[in-house]
Amino acid sequence: MEYFEFLNKSVTPYHTVATLKALLGAECDENAQFFERGGALIAVRTPKKVCSDSRFRIALAHTDFPTLRITPNPDGLAAGVRTLHPEVYGSPLFTSWLDRDLGYAGLLAYELDGKVETKLIRGDKLFRIPQLAVHLNRGVNQDGLKVNPQTDLNALWTAVGGKENFTDALAVELPAGAKLLDFDVQLFDAQPAQFGGFENEWIYSGRLDNLSSCHAIAEAFAKAGSLEKDFIVAAFFNNEEVGSETREGAAGNFLKSVLESVSTFASSELASALSSSFALSIDMAHACHPNFVQKHEPNHAPVLGGGVVLKVNSQKRYASDVFSNAQFKLICEQNNIPYQTFVMRNDMPCGSTVGPAISASLGIPTVDIGEPMLSMHSIREMTAVKDHDSMTKLVKAFYG
Repeated sequence: MEYFEFLNKSVTPYHTVATLKALLGAECDENAQFFERGGALIAVRTPKKVCSDSRFRIALAHTDFPTLRITPNPDGLAAGVRTLHPEVYGSPLFTSWLDRDLGYAGLLAYELDGKVETKLIRGDKLFRIPQLAVHLNRGVNQDGLKVNPQTDLNALWTAVGGKENFTDALAVELPAGAKLLDFDVQLFDAQPAQFGGFENEWIYSGRLDNLSSCHAIAEAFAKAGSLEKDFIVAAFFNNEEVGSETREGAAGNFLKSVLESVSTFASSELASALSSSFALSIDMAHACHPNFVQKHEPNHAPVLGGGVVLKVNSQKRYASDVFSNAQFKLICEQNNIPYQTFVMRNDMPCGSTVGPAISASLGIPTVDIGEPMLSMHSIREMTAVKDHDSMTKLVKAFYG
């Protein structure tokens, strides 16, 4: 599937899973198995022969991204406008959500004939969170814009005289006779992905963190063939942006239960296989910002277009260690893949990924890597075309 098509279709974790299934289902043969759990998906290619020294080659990513989720009772009324109150999911850059064309999408749960059913929806209307005019906020350019997420992020969705409640608008999406029971609907950047830069060397899009990683893994998995004795695994988790401790998250039992199911190893055999397996934890990395170079550790400041980023942290916010780092570097050097290294400044906190949770729970050597990017957690982010190509090439080499 073309990269921009993937980005444009994957507007919620549920849509990401549906898009991944469509991509992989169209490309994979009968040796591929798929396991779905809400907004998470795991794909496995079984080897030609499972034996005592079979191992796992696992690539990890996450399907979720910082966003604004519509609350269960969102409706408000002010100044002749009906508004929607959202709840913050993850840590979005609030100011980037203002004055944007916002779509809405998600999952509806409804009752029909005494049973609970679900439906994936994507509305065709645009909403907006308008910023206060400079005339009414005179010091904004000098003092900086401060956004209160409780009071300043209500989305304007219709005028008085239209639908009174947002749930009424959602109910229109249901089959005849169905009753809406619950919904998980979020706002998203409605502008499609596009090239940027004078030479079209960059990509501008919403949700690059971490859909870019999902796409690289899916493309590599789709092109991979079954190996003689090793399992090829692609794991796409939900809820990384809020800590991963959910049934769909990396800290849950989803991956372990799948590996137990497909391998048929006994517990001791599975533990041994995992300890000698390898995992790539793929999430986005901070590129050095040309206007804020002082925010990076001088000797570990990745740049756009400079290659795949190896992420290292002594506080173990990343799973990378000397053993997994060496294995990663060997793959890169054997396949002429450029790489660079990121270390956070000592006077700044470091984020994390799904890598430490998986490495700790399964005992599998894991390296944390990613594509360098700017505007991380903005509603619209920026990466380099060359780096996505390098990441896809890396995962293909890893699976091959």
